[in-house]
Amino acid sequence: MDTLTKVELIKGFAEEIVTEEELKNMFETKEHPVIYDGFEPSGVAPIHFGLLRATNLKTMLSTGVRFKLYLADYFGFINNKLGGNLETIQTAGEYFIEVWKACGIDTNKVEICWASELMDGMKYWDRALKIAKQTTLNRIKKSVTIMGRKEGDELSFAQLMYPIMQVSDIFELELDGCQMGMDQRRANMLARDIAEKYKWQKPVAMHHSLLLGLKGIQSTDGNKEEVMMASKMSKSDPSSCIYMHETFDELKSKLNKAFCPEKIVEGNPILDYSKNIIFKNIKEMKIERPAKFGGDITFTSYKELEDTYVAGKLHPMDLKVGVGNELEKLIKPVREYFEKNSKAKELYNVVKNAKITR
Repeated sequence: MDTLTKVELIKGFAEEIVTEEELKNMFETKEHPVIYDGFEPSGVAPIHFGLLRATNLKTMLSTGVRFKLYLADYFGFINNKLGGNLETIQTAGEYFIEVWKACGIDTNKVEICWASELMDGMKYWDRALKIAKQTTLNRIKKSVTIMGRKEGDELSFAQLMYPIMQVSDIFELELDGCQMGMDQRRANMLARDIAEKYKWQKPVAMHHSLLLGLKGIQSTDGNKEEVMMASKMSKSDPSSCIYMHETFDELKSKLNKAFCPEKIVEGNPILDYSKNIIFKNIKEMKIERPAKFGGDITFTSYKELEDTYVAGKLHPMDLKVGVGNELEKLIKPVREYFEKNSKAKELYNVVKNAKITR
């Protein structure tokens, strides 16, 4: 696969690449560049973890990268996830690994890393202090959005260390690039600035869009980042989230209640899922309709679906039915994996019954 093809594959899911020229150079100079994505193990997996991230990861692996999946257990601990119980958080991490397997990720082709192991030594904390020395408190406060907090929230001192630790991870993992959501942008930009100051390797930053919650855009107040954070799908809010263990009936019920304004694309979560998940996994989408409403209709691209919807030739309820059918096809194998695999089922039950905190 040539460099331009690799870059185009990544541009197919990345909302932003910092910078595209650096990405090209990375592929031209390294046969197997090292990329990562990181996760706080903090609850039952939603579709933006199980479907969106898995789809992006498969695309990344097709370009020949070495990928590191980073389980940020200590980050979940200081961020008070699952009651701040490290043992439960680590169990959730083991559950996450099973979700990846169920989604078709060959875990033999990725390196799974744990924060608690990476941080075990003075070398890590020496680097963290060097990063802290070059970072202002004001920038750290602005960066707490990476942990799902707002600037101005009352935070523990440990939580203020979170951005420093995340930036330190990037260098400790010896990465060529970071493939993460737009909500992690501040940490990756800080890492790039720090790299310049210390002449460390500057990571290429690839940021994918965040999936909208089922309620759509939740606020128009504040800047673009604040609106994005308020409106994204959150696993801690069942009314805005679709989980990887939903039954088909549960899935249909949630989609029926979802925000889906007629002829409108912006802020429409149903179209968002069509664009960023469904058409990344299938070549065509068939929506069944009664003959009196135009009969069955098949789309071979997201653009075709969007144009038809904006023209008013596809009703919101028909779109919801079609999207529900396709999401069910993607979720069903995961649900069945956890029903048949005793270890995975046991891990899921622990996480499902754990107290969700933030």
